[in-house]
Amino acid sequence: MTEERGRSTERLIVCGVAGSLRRGSYNRSLLRTAPELAPAEMEIRIFDRIAEIPLFNADVEAEGDPEPVQALKQAVAEADALLIATPEYNHGLLAVTKNLVDWASRPAGRSVLVNKPTAIMGATPGMAGTTRAQAALRQSLVTTRTPVLIHPQVLVNRARGKFDAQGRLEDEDTRDHIRALLEGLQEWTRRLLCNPGGTA
Repeated sequence: MTEERGRSTERLIVCGVAGSLRRGSYNRSLLRTAPELAPAEMEIRIFDRIAEIPLFNADVEAEGDPEPVQALKQAVAEADALLIATPEYNHGLLAVTKNLVDWASRPAGRSVLVNKPTAIMGATPGMAGTTRAQAALRQSLVTTRTPVLIHPQVLVNRARGKFDAQGRLEDEDTRDHIRALLEGLQEWTRRLLCNPGGTA
């Protein structure tokens, strides 16, 4: 589906990003699990330069995107779909995640996020499983004209008991949910790519 070196390929490319800076982040671990569970026709390319991206500042943007921002936009542009793993802090969306959206959303109306099929997942030690953070992220992505997969959802609560000391996801139910999310993203993205501007 993606154009690579001027030819079409059936392999679906997904750009994966995690909205967290912490080395031991559950959401970074969640994202690292995704390639293990992806369908055979899907390649997940993880963009892991989040810590290099500055806070969005229109004055900085006016002078030209910083190199890490350029790299983020290129990674999203080269992908058929986007996979975001977001934590939840204080009942809301972490600033790191929102900052990624703010940079990637420029220029408004013509950004790499426009019409980019997107799936969201998240993990938290709390009980809500990032429900509020995911809702806030979906709201932001409405503004950027980014279609977001509705179902299935991956809402990982009590994350401490689901990862081992090395950050590997051990919980089989959660692994099954991620597998279903990626299969759903693949099917939905192919439909959208075959029918640009249409509905899922």
